[in-house]
Amino acid sequence: MNFDYDLFVIGGGSGGVRAARVAAQEGAKVALAEEDRYGGTCVIRGCVPKKLMVFASEYSGMVEDAQAYGWTVHAGGFDWDVFRGKLYAELDRLENVYRGILKNNGVETFDQRAKLADAHTVELADGTRKTAKHILLAMGGRPVMPGIPGDENGITSNDIFHLEKMPESILIVGGGYIASEFAGILNGLGVKVTQYYRGAQILRGFDDEARGLVSEEMCQKGIDLHLGTNVLEMRKEGDKVWVKATNGDERVFDHVMFATGRAPNTENMGLKEIGVEIGRKGEVVVDDYSQTAVPSVYAVGDVTDRVNLTPVAIREGMAFVETVFKGNPTKPDHELIPTAIFTQPEMGTVGLSEEDAREQEPIEVYATSFKPMQQSFAGRSERVLMKLVVSQKTRKVLGCHIVAPGAGEMIQLAGIAVKMGATKEDFDRTVAVHPTMSEEIVTMKTPTRTA
Repeated sequence: MNFDYDLFVIGGGSGGVRAARVAAQEGAKVALAEEDRYGGTCVIRGCVPKKLMVFASEYSGMVEDAQAYGWTVHAGGFDWDVFRGKLYAELDRLENVYRGILKNNGVETFDQRAKLADAHTVELADGTRKTAKHILLAMGGRPVMPGIPGDENGITSNDIFHLEKMPESILIVGGGYIASEFAGILNGLGVKVTQYYRGAQILRGFDDEARGLVSEEMCQKGIDLHLGTNVLEMRKEGDKVWVKATNGDERVFDHVMFATGRAPNTENMGLKEIGVEIGRKGEVVVDDYSQTAVPSVYAVGDVTDRVNLTPVAIREGMAFVETVFKGNPTKPDHELIPTAIFTQPEMGTVGLSEEDAREQEPIEVYATSFKPMQQSFAGRSERVLMKLVVSQKTRKVLGCHIVAPGAGEMIQLAGIAVKMGATKEDFDRTVAVHPTMSEEIVTMKTPTRTA
């Protein structure tokens, strides 16, 4: 049978665009449909604008530090309009880069929603049907509301970048990295931030000691964090939002932001109807090669709810092209993925938490917490943490956890060593770079504890 395309990609985010480009470079005839903006969550409403906001929010502290170092500086107020204008211009530029990548590689694009009509047919919003030998689902995910009475008065992380003006007060509901990152950002921009999380500690799933330090430092910086607390109900009160919490508090905020989970974009896509298996959370179920229950249909990125990170979606997209267009079956590798959380303080992590490692085998823990020179000279009391989790038997470093300014940059490099299977002795044999914070990673000689 003759198909219109060799590959039809649904979704113009990081995973979909990479797969479309690489397949086209291999000589495949490729089309891609995107109903919103090119670049997806990461570029348009996620990592990129968030990191720019992190940078913006850190200058308030830098100005204070500069004075402690002998500079005469006077901080003016933060001008949200100026920053937002520049932010939008940057996102427009990046979207055009993504469009250009597709165009320059001969990928035909459709700026509209697409769904599946059968195993080889895509139906566009205008009713046009296109056929393809292979279809790649890369629709990503979206933030979801928690289903609390009145939650339609809240906003999500998508809306933060579009606020008309910086609020005076905000309640952030959630304890994951999105909630915790935005708590730090808005606090740094001068907003009075309250954070509710129903669990016992923020950043569930990360190393206990590391998330404990992040949580403490956030409180030190003036974030009003309430653990074991959730919203019962909320309603509009003038142009503010009234909130009743499980701890009995009744308070009014300018905004309430929910960062209480994300869901894969699989609704009304015609997937179940053609036999694609959908999991309990609405995710597309795939095998190790990203193939769905329908052999011609594959899926990558957040829509599969495996590891929801941009570089992972890109890896999955590349592995898909290797498998399907290069005849080289490749499984994306989801082991030992280094990640950074841009909370303030920042956290970088690779491998197992102390808790997970302890359940697996006998371990040694090497950890040190101290005040870094730059901050302590400026009279700040902030602490940083360097931590290695080591297997007693193989001496391999099973986990590395860093809480410090620049932790994301550090963990990328530590991640190479851990991925290579470095042992504690490999770390010990490495000469310290002095004076740095990260030198502590190679100078810890005695275990803090064994388990």
